[in-house]
Amino acid sequence: MPIVVNLDVMMAKRKISAGDLAARIGITPANLSILKNNKARAVRFSTLEALCRELDCQPADLLEYVPEE
Repeated sequence: MPIVVNLDVMMAKRKISAGDLAARIGITPANLSILKNNKARAVRFSTLEALCRELDCQPADLLEYVPEE
């Protein structure tokens, strides 16, 4: 998939665990794991907004376009 989610990178930079982040933004750890492991087919803007708020970042810090070869 050409869209890569760099959530794990930003979580490491902010030194926050998946469980803590999931609790802060109000989603289940399982759903956060789906996002983190690049398995999500879609992401709600409200979830993206909450991630950016808690991680103090921009959407571009979390999402990256990588063209397929």
